[in-house]
Amino acid sequence: MTQVSEHLGESLGTDFFSVREQFTDEQWSRFAAVRRFVDEEVVPVIGPYWERAEICWPLVRRLPELGIVGEDITGYDCAGMSPMSCGLVTMELHRGDGSLGVVLGVHAGLAMQSIAMCGSEEQKARWLPDMARMTKLGAFALTEPDHGSDSVALETSARPDGDGGWVLNGRKRWIGLGTVADLIVVWARNTDDGQVNAFVVEKGAPGYQARVIEGKVSLRAVWQADITLDNVRVPAENRLPGARSFRDTSRVLATTRATCAWAALGHATSAYDTALRYALQRRQFGEPLASFQIIQQRLVSMLADLTAMQLYCLQIGRLAEAGRLTPTVAGLAKMHNTRKARAIAAEARDMLGGNGILLDYQVMRHMVDLEAIHTFEGTETMQTLIVGRAITGIGAFS
Repeated sequence: MTQVSEHLGESLGTDFFSVREQFTDEQWSRFAAVRRFVDEEVVPVIGPYWERAEICWPLVRRLPELGIVGEDITGYDCAGMSPMSCGLVTMELHRGDGSLGVVLGVHAGLAMQSIAMCGSEEQKARWLPDMARMTKLGAFALTEPDHGSDSVALETSARPDGDGGWVLNGRKRWIGLGTVADLIVVWARNTDDGQVNAFVVEKGAPGYQARVIEGKVSLRAVWQADITLDNVRVPAENRLPGARSFRDTSRVLATTRATCAWAALGHATSAYDTALRYALQRRQFGEPLASFQIIQQRLVSMLADLTAMQLYCLQIGRLAEAGRLTPTVAGLAKMHNTRKARAIAAEARDMLGGNGILLDYQVMRHMVDLEAIHTFEGTETMQTLIVGRAITGIGAFS
């Protein structure tokens, strides 16, 4: 690694509008702990894992030690963070590595939240403490090979088996941690009433098969899976009673749209920091790049977009804490921030010239990881249509 790239992953500080002054003690404590973890432990080691497409298990095992697993779930040994702290943790993890952020997002933001929001008290007590300690990993199986944006049309079926249990059949795709999870929350259509229900499939269940999707160039250090469910029997006590229709699925997904906005901010912060530090260190024609007018103009434009992203996140955090964050507002924030983050990452990559394509300088890793965030939990196109329906009263899609 060349000398100029040694510290290009570290945060220079981008709080141009003094947002951090509004942090509570709890928010500041979470933010500072994860920022230190990212700078000291994540950034120095993650590159080779990403390049080899391997999960960095030593970093994953550190997450419960930081006390951040379980998001805003209270009790059951969960983190019990404020919504703003959840966002700050997501932002910082993605500033270090998107794959690590997605591991926590899938495990806690989707699987644990599904159980917390839709499970019985007995189910929460049975599963959440182990998940908070990450001695059991969770996955969330909704997307199917033929149903991505139209996930409401899912075809995986759940048939009563006559003994109080259920039999699941179908296929799922792009399921994060699907090959390594101990508990997989599977969303399936009840053959009795046609409604979408949720079931916890435990590791080793006969008929459950998962295969890692290979050839992925985004979020390489986390594994997504193709899943086949072939007459998988689920006992009655593993059906989540609060998941009675797709509306309940949407309640879980609403929180993850906001998570995507925070994640995009983390990636953009890293890209901007790298571009600024590089411009200050790199010399061309006898002068630092930062002394040229066009470079300063580009840095200021990037900072303006980054600051707008921060303000979006600050407001959705406030709305979430007041219980007023709607799926539409979260969708607008997700659409805006992923769009701006992609532009910032592309600008940073260009400013680094040929070095921009080297993993040593990290920008390219963040740039391609953003492509996944741009797509999952609702593409930019779908978020646009959802917000468009809200402002016009006219649905432009079925």
